[in-house]
Amino acid sequence: MPAARQTTGIPKLDEHLGGGLIPGTLTLVIGATGIGKTQMGVHFAHAGQAVDGHKGVFFDMSTRGDSQSHVEYADRMFGWKPVAADSNQVPELENFFETELTRGEMLHVFDYQGKRVSRRDMDWDELGHWQRQINEKLATTIGFLYGNFAHGCRRVVIDGLEPVDVPAESIQIELFEYVYHQVLRKDPMWVARDLFRQTFRKNSEMAEKHCYATEEIGCMMLQTSKEAMLDQLISRNLDEGDLISGANTVIYMGKILDGTKIRRAIYISKHRGSAATDEIIPYHIDDAGIQIDG
Repeated sequence: MPAARQTTGIPKLDEHLGGGLIPGTLTLVIGATGIGKTQMGVHFAHAGQAVDGHKGVFFDMSTRGDSQSHVEYADRMFGWKPVAADSNQVPELENFFETELTRGEMLHVFDYQGKRVSRRDMDWDELGHWQRQINEKLATTIGFLYGNFAHGCRRVVIDGLEPVDVPAESIQIELFEYVYHQVLRKDPMWVARDLFRQTFRKNSEMAEKHCYATEEIGCMMLQTSKEAMLDQLISRNLDEGDLISGANTVIYMGKILDGTKIRRAIYISKHRGSAATDEIIPYHIDDAGIQIDG
């Protein structure tokens, strides 16, 4: 088992995970709307300050046009108000590595107000709109993530992934796959080449000075499910393109029936490369975030 661990920001949950998450891997948190996924992400991102000297960042792929309440939860839980980056602002490359630049801690990448995220639900014009928007936002996305990683961030929370019948047809998952493999897990010098393009040679020395270890970067993906009950989540089938198959750690958050009451509970379905509990872990949510019961 790897000696180094990355805390979730919830010590009692870390205990159930054999010490925490494994750096450089993907953790998938799955549950219905309102179950506490965003609070989980805020715990994880905020914990970076104490460990890495830099809080994590949020990459919000929601297409509903509304916020996932990251700022509201972060402020209530930790007195932290994440600064939003402008998704329409092309990165300023001339002085990109200057430490005083405001890079933002949260990027809501899409402006589109529709709810369709599956190719089978779109006509040709809608699909073309999606593709144009993704192409327009790639430079902003790369600049946001690479800029934060180059200056010490080692955690990213990806939120807003909506449920689809066929994961392989999800536009959001397609974008995530690009971000995960072409930014998070790619050699930083090659990411710099993708960002600077024609001016890479001019910026190569500074890029070299700001290299980072990709194996230190932890990614927590928050995925909304149709299923609300924990037993339904545990028994769900995998579909082609399902992120579960590629995730190192899978955490389900759902509801359980406890006598005459409905409670929230966590189940660690998968934690590759580590010991982990097979218990159902009840929890509740208060102003300080997720609290493990017992």
